[in-house]
Amino acid sequence: MLARASVSIRYPVEPNPEAWVIPEGTVPESTTHDAVALRIFLTLSEWARKQNGRVRVARNLAIRWLEEYPRAGIDPDVCVLDPAPFTFDDDLPSLCLWKPGHFPPRFCVEVVSRNHPHKDYTAIQERYAALGVPELLVFDPLLLGPQALGGPVKLQLWRRDATGVFERVHFGDEPVYSHALEAWLGASGKQLVFSDDRAGSRRWLTEAERLQSEQQREHARAEQERARAEQERARAEQERNEKERERAARLDMERRLRELEAKLAR
Repeated sequence: MLARASVSIRYPVEPNPEAWVIPEGTVPESTTHDAVALRIFLTLSEWARKQNGRVRVARNLAIRWLEEYPRAGIDPDVCVLDPAPFTFDDDLPSLCLWKPGHFPPRFCVEVVSRNHPHKDYTAIQERYAALGVPELLVFDPLLLGPQALGGPVKLQLWRRDATGVFERVHFGDEPVYSHALEAWLGASGKQLVFSDDRAGSRRWLTEAERLQSEQQREHARAEQERARAEQERARAEQERNEKERERAARLDMERRLRELEAKLAR
């Protein structure tokens, strides 16, 4: 039997604005989908806070790249804007790539939805290829994707190379390195893990997790200080007791000597 080869297919993406129209109204999300996307947003927001420049993170931001078809586009579950438009912190209703200061996101995440599991395996990649995003991660925490397409897998990473080709470079459950974030991406249960190392031991935290971690470290330091102080007090008490015993022994010896001298004097 021949070993299964890895096959890559490349083809040009023609604009398809009619198929790329975003329907009106909010698409319902499951509680798991919302929780997973929210944690990704909070983790990347804490990371973005420490970056230089105008790095911002958005959820469900409308991205449009065809000025003549303003309803055609995509709304990523989470995206990293670098640089973000100057109006981001005031009020940015959508990212329109034909406008000055509006650039494709640096990194996007799509969380596979129970309502549309096939979409994230077969349909959205052409839109991301057309809008010019450098990297797209498709995260399937519940493995909802179709088996017919080789899945389901927890992690798919799509990357644009130097020639502009947008290609799937990772399809599996093991960690993958993101060039756009300079971080490892992995799956831990239902959560997407961002880490400085492949093993995931140096994970990125949300602001709340960072504060909790700092409080835990401060509590541990306080406990260590309390334990050291208690040991010092116990050591000092022991030294005092030893000195008292030595003094008592010395006084007893002096008393006995005096009594002996008194007997000899008689």
